Amino acid sequence: MPDVVRHAGPPDPVAYVDAPRALDPRFAEVVAHGARLMSLYDQATFSEGPIWWPARQMLVWSDVEGRRVLGWREDGCVEVVVDATPFINGHAIDRDGGLIHCEHGTRRLSRTLPDGRYQVVVDTYQGKRFNSPDDVVCADDGALWFTDPAYGLVLPKQGALAEPELDHRSVYRIDPNTGEVARMADLEQPNGLAFAPCGRTLYVTDTSRSLGGDRHTIFAFDVTEGPALANRRVFAEVELGIPDGVRTDSRGWIWTSSEAGVQVFSAEGHRLGLIPTPQVCSNLCFSPDERRLFITSKQHLYAIDLTHGAG
Repeated sequence: MPDVVRHAGPPDPVAYVDAPRALDPRFAEVVAHGARLMSLYDQATFSEGPIWWPARQMLVWSDVEGRRVLGWREDGCVEVVVDATPFINGHAIDRDGGLIHCEHGTRRLSRTLPDGRYQVVVDTYQGKRFNSPDDVVCADDGALWFTDPAYGLVLPKQGALAEPELDHRSVYRIDPNTGEVARMADLEQPNGLAFAPCGRTLYVTDTSRSLGGDRHTIFAFDVTEGPALANRRVFAEVELGIPDGVRTDSRGWIWTSSEAGVQVFSAEGHRLGLIPTPQVCSNLCFSPDERRLFITSKQHLYAIDLTHGAG
């Protein structure tokens, strides 16, 4: 039996936060001014990496510092999906329905299958251990793309202090047929990543500011034949804070975390609006129909209902 940490029941409204703020009329058509945050769970330590897991019909996310992967069900029940984790952070769903984990502590990618079995996916590049895989997405062709910053090597609450074996911090791609790992791009501290709906643009956040650098940037890359990444360019500079996690929706909008909450941009880079959060927002994801946005923020898992969904 799963370890239940919240019994079924309605969410708690969040009364002490500003209403969503539209900077463009299109935003108000999707996120109503009267929409309010709901608290689905508030007993985590540091929440990150939310993703909807269809195989188990639940929203899963990481309590990185609490070393758990938690799952929220639509009846409000929250259970422990994976306990005593090696500081798991970001997640993706692979083409076989498995839950892919980024493990800071063991410096690798792993997989939990729907039946609970655990597998290692990859842990080295050219014979050297990764830094601390942080976030991961599954492309339409089944390839796993992931970022490998240094956070788990320098933050003892999120990993294990160690000297890096690699002299770069990069974006990687795992070939879905051969398992080959390819180094696609280098950044200062690559963090969140997301594909445009067409699959021809990849957005990657660079968040070196949180480790004393200058970057609080979302970069865009063209995905070309090979596949390869080309035409690196600054898509947006995010204030306040850093663009930790990033997602795209079916419209091609880019939704990013920040210190102020969830900031939303059009595909052309125009600021559309803001969903304020009481604490720093770390990451976010959508329900399958895009009618609800889930938000991780320190000890909380929040949600806000959207007016229009996918399509």
